[in-house]
Amino acid sequence: MKLTAAKRNALPTSTFALPNRRYPIENKSHAINALARVSRFGSPAEKSQVRAAVHNKFPEIGKMKPPVHKVKFRKPNER
Repeated sequence: MKLTAAKRNALPTSTFALPNRRYPIENKSHAINALARVSRFGSPAEKSQVRAAVHNKFPEIGKMKPPVHKVKFRKPNER
């Protein structure tokens, strides 16, 4: 969902991870995006604050395990 300037301005301050209305985390998509942006552009303190805010609001983010694919190995003589 695209967050326009009008929609962003209408969001309550509590839906942002940092003061001054930085890193909106109103839904999972934007929370994941906030984590990606702060990991690239944020200071260590900002990274910590955004991670804490995201995990507080969406505890399941970051705890999802990737699917495991089981592969059956055959012996060289088996078909």
